Amino acid sequence: MATAPWFVLSPNALLSAIGLLRGPDKTVPTPAVDWQTAIVDVVIPAFKEEDNIVHCLASLARQTFPIRNIILVDDGGKDRTVPRAREYAAAAALNLIVIERASSIGKTPTIKRQAREFDCDVEFILDGDTFLESPNYIERCVQELYQGVGIASACGNILPMRPKDRHALAQSPEFQQWHGAKAYDDPHAKRGMLHGLWWWITNTYREVLYTFLQRFIYKGQMVFFGSITNPVGCAVAYRRKYIADLFDRYEPIFGDDLTNSEDIFIGFALNHEGYRNIQLQDVLARSEEPEVQRLPRQVYLWSSSFLQSCYYFDALLRTPFKAGKAWRKRRRDKSSGVEDLRVIKEQYRQPFGEQATREYGRPIGWTMFLGAVEKIGFPTALICMLVLRMWEALAVTVVAELAVSLTVLVIVSKGRRLAMLAKGIAVTPMRYVLMVSDLFTTARFAIDLWITGNRKWRK
Repeated sequence: MATAPWFVLSPNALLSAIGLLRGPDKTVPTPAVDWQTAIVDVVIPAFKEEDNIVHCLASLARQTFPIRNIILVDDGGKDRTVPRAREYAAAAALNLIVIERASSIGKTPTIKRQAREFDCDVEFILDGDTFLESPNYIERCVQELYQGVGIASACGNILPMRPKDRHALAQSPEFQQWHGAKAYDDPHAKRGMLHGLWWWITNTYREVLYTFLQRFIYKGQMVFFGSITNPVGCAVAYRRKYIADLFDRYEPIFGDDLTNSEDIFIGFALNHEGYRNIQLQDVLARSEEPEVQRLPRQVYLWSSSFLQSCYYFDALLRTPFKAGKAWRKRRRDKSSGVEDLRVIKEQYRQPFGEQATREYGRPIGWTMFLGAVEKIGFPTALICMLVLRMWEALAVTVVAELAVSLTVLVIVSKGRRLAMLAKGIAVTPMRYVLMVSDLFTTARFAIDLWITGNRKWRK
């Protein structure tokens, strides 16, 4: 998951608001092939997921789109993940391929190897701690993936996995095919009171964050730019060939350590080539979130990956400074009739290739540039107000930001507005603490970049 603007009162949030005000996405579909003929392989990276793997596989058994292979890559977990997966696959007649590693090497090599070693059209990545709540999740992702030649990834909405969601799936006919279903006693339901509290706090915080990010920020970006910065990596469909080409390009440079979060790097790299990352609002997956004490570590990984990707793909960040040149090119093309000669007339179609990015930037680069400004500027401004004891300015800023953020949250939470209002208020202290602590990530990155010269901050 990418980082959201820390403040709702921000340039990036304003871009999304403008996008939403423009109305529905007016993209003209230009499918080159029939999406219904696409061959889909599902790749499940897993590490110690014995408590989640049956839920994950049961959600695949419910899918309306045919899946050729399910490739489970056990990353050296040495628990009951593989035996349980094999038991369920046999009962549900799933074509399961198991790859067991002796020790953990991470998720990125899994995506890379399967993109190269299998010949599917679509490589669908589903984390072992995630399940697809919508039976048509894969179908909708594949359908959208083939609506334009420039679309490289598609994902749905992601929300935290709650005990009641796990219980509902465990009662489904698909889950009940597993011979252990009748006696299954979900360990998540037996967590002690303290662990249950820590998990509930994280789930509440993440529900607020994900709702704001996906139903406001990402939705606005989709209308405005036809893309989001990066897909949500726990349940995403990729054009396999595009991903294979990506690794052929970047593996010689970075090896398998792309950044601290592979989906952010992949999203930036695809945008850099002129491809698009699509998010759908009508399908849903649920992913297990860490307990609250592990939250700062995960936020650090996401934030550091964003900063690292900004460094690697600086041509995207320079987009605002190339706006004049890009505008003049569009004027020249229009006057000479070049646009009318395009074979692909999709609204968001862009020239492919790094050279076009370096010369003119990409529209989505605006969000990346403003995201970097927000990540550094807003927490710094808060700390400066505290240090300088500008209490009135600090109070006005916090109250105004809270009022606007809660208003947006309520507007986008149709059907559960009062509940989300209460949750938004409850998680505000955590949001501000994480915002300020994120300056540690920025400071460490800046020191490595400009003082020590250390470039070993990938994983």
